[in-house]
Amino acid sequence: MFEPSNVRTIAVGLCLALHLHWGVLNEREIRGGEPAPAASRSDADAAKPLEKNRPVELGNLRAGRILFLGNSITLHGPSAAVGWSGNWGMAASAREKDYVHVLVRAIAEITGRRPEVMIDNIADFERHYEMFDARARLAKHLAFKPELVIVAIGENVPALASDESRSAFRNSLVNLLKTLKANGDPKIVVRSCFWPDKTKDDILIQACTEVGGIFVDIGGLSKDESHYARSERSYAHAGVAAHPGDKGMKAIAEAILDGLRR
Repeated sequence: MFEPSNVRTIAVGLCLALHLHWGVLNEREIRGGEPAPAASRSDADAAKPLEKNRPVELGNLRAGRILFLGNSITLHGPSAAVGWSGNWGMAASAREKDYVHVLVRAIAEITGRRPEVMIDNIADFERHYEMFDARARLAKHLAFKPELVIVAIGENVPALASDESRSAFRNSLVNLLKTLKANGDPKIVVRSCFWPDKTKDDILIQACTEVGGIFVDIGGLSKDESHYARSERSYAHAGVAAHPGDKGMKAIAEAILDGLRR
């Protein structure tokens, strides 16, 4: 997988690291020194702030501010090296087709309110979890005060072949989730790996359970070839092609939404 560190904040409706950018930009992005593009009419409509005292609720679940923490499946900036020009979840055909935007759009349709959303690629946690300072690295994310956090990681974690590595990953993951949970008590959702790995997925389940989160198993999606981007279009790079395509992204969003409704 190819992973940048990049953050976007919106209000809606394998391994390259980029400098971290962050800002509340309402369906706009910071692209290094490049100015953010002007919002289209639909973007401007989507960027209308939430009305005071009008919470976004999915049943008993508050979802006015949603934080997505993932890897390239969640967010990947342009990379000519692998033939990827998007700045959204790899390898959806368009921003609105990645699982983040599909899920947020569904929540908006169900609740009648548009949540604020922050998206970040934290593949640096996956690759260097033992050295990851959650409070420092996620300071701006914590300041966002999310009511719902979607954690979609695991694919880039190196093979956990020893008791020591398994314990270290579990401890780091629990610390990450507890840091998020201690910040206003948001509901936390953790999903399994798109490419199933029993060792990693078992630890994801354990850590999620420890913080009272919702675990969503998406491992079965990888058994259906039609969920891969390579089944929808041709890619020069096999790594990009192995990511979920539009159908796979939609299935991930639906699985998470089902989990939220439980």
